[in-house]
Amino acid sequence: MSSPNDPKNAPPSADDAAVLDFVRSAFTVVRAGDAAKLREMLDAGLPVGVRNERGDSLLMLASYHGHVEATRLLLERGADPEQPNDAGQTPLAGAAFKGNEAIATVLLDAGANVDGTGPDGRTPLMFAAMFDKLEMMELLIQRGADHRQRDADKRTALDYARSMGAARAAERLSPKP
Repeated sequence: MSSPNDPKNAPPSADDAAVLDFVRSAFTVVRAGDAAKLREMLDAGLPVGVRNERGDSLLMLASYHGHVEATRLLLERGADPEQPNDAGQTPLAGAAFKGNEAIATVLLDAGANVDGTGPDGRTPLMFAAMFDKLEMMELLIQRGADHRQRDADKRTALDYARSMGAARAAERLSPKP
């Protein structure tokens, strides 16, 4: 049992509050895509792998919001392109969902797994197929995505396209006679 004098039970100090404010402001900077300010913050000691309350990393947010330079900077500084958020989504899955080919290319060039999955087994190709992001699908397939891969419920990208009414994606993924 811990005592009231245990340092773990102490209220946050002014220094702790300043650190929390610094980290919170980093997420605002990333959402805005301010790569220059982000570089300053990283140089000042901001951990590249810090995550918010939903488990989103700086890289996840930069990628999701389509900020190529911030995404590139974070990857150059060692951000993990495979780190999922608390929902199990990777930055590449977010880019596929949004249909952002420029971000997907940066992530793939940095080593993101084209068929990487979260716990549910959904691949970036499945996200692209669900939302009829045909150009994104083509990029992923060109980079080696396996359209036959199945998720935890045994569904393929084609199954997702059909269930979501994504006609172009379903046509592209359908077997040819």
